[in-house]
Amino acid sequence: MEKIKLTSSFDKSADLVLFEGDTLDLLSQIPDGFVQLVVTSPPYNINKQYESKLDMDDYLTQQEKVIKECVRVLNDKGSICWQVGNYVDNGEIIPLDILLYPIFFPLNLHLRNRIVWHFGHGLHASKRFSGRYEVILWFTKGDEYTFNLDAVRVPQKYPNKKYFKGPKRGELSGNPLGKNPTDIWEIPNVKSNHVEKTIHPCQFPIELIERLVLSLTNEGDWVLDPFMGVGSTAIAALMHNRRALGAEIMHEYIEIAKQRIEEAERGTLRIRPMERDVYDPNGTTKNVPPKYVQLKSPSKQLDLFLKDNQLNLFKEENKTK
Repeated sequence: MEKIKLTSSFDKSADLVLFEGDTLDLLSQIPDGFVQLVVTSPPYNINKQYESKLDMDDYLTQQEKVIKECVRVLNDKGSICWQVGNYVDNGEIIPLDILLYPIFFPLNLHLRNRIVWHFGHGLHASKRFSGRYEVILWFTKGDEYTFNLDAVRVPQKYPNKKYFKGPKRGELSGNPLGKNPTDIWEIPNVKSNHVEKTIHPCQFPIELIERLVLSLTNEGDWVLDPFMGVGSTAIAALMHNRRALGAEIMHEYIEIAKQRIEEAERGTLRIRPMERDVYDPNGTTKNVPPKYVQLKSPSKQLDLFLKDNQLNLFKEENKTK
């Protein structure tokens, strides 16, 4: 099995670039239009160990620099997904997506969805309702963009429902491949009992990124996470034969990301599968156990795919001679 080619600096021939340092230093190495998808959850300016709490204007200026560079490296049919929650100050919340939208708007991006990510667990508030959602702003660079809906359809609520009148009477009324997931996603967040949990306090669930990777990229594409954390975006991309690159300032997070990649190469990394329903203690849904990830080199897989296609084309051409 071909191992993942992992580098610590930008390399077009790599499968994965894990850059330790400031994200702007990595972004400066990336050519214009190089990546297909930017997906990240930036620091929320709430004084976590990987950030210093800034005046809000300074925080937004910092975000603007990163966002402008991400737009530069994004190709014309690409997407940016910026996942944020709330900035909380003395019990008052400020939705970060509202503050960040004015940065994206002048860059001629197109907001396709404001996706609400709903989860069932979190801190319990005492002077306001407990927060149980965050937001993904999905922008495209142009009006022509990659969107593979069939790759992320979910089961129909009534899969056998049929038209009862008209020219389609008796035919299935829903798409047999499943329905559109809509813009409200119920996916458990990564808490202490989550199979993917590491030391990171605000860790992405891999299935959240999987849905974006599958729908907004094709095999062989590059996925960029400017705030890579413990590598969840990289794992989601590599699982589906995409390549990934990103930066992280915390050395211990880089080491955890590398460890997770090594486990995935050995087939011992466990994740929560996309097809697993949210647990309902009163429900009768089928229990789906954690999934073991087995990574292969995306660049090698793409080479094999191209060679197979060339061989098939050669055979077809020789049949006609």
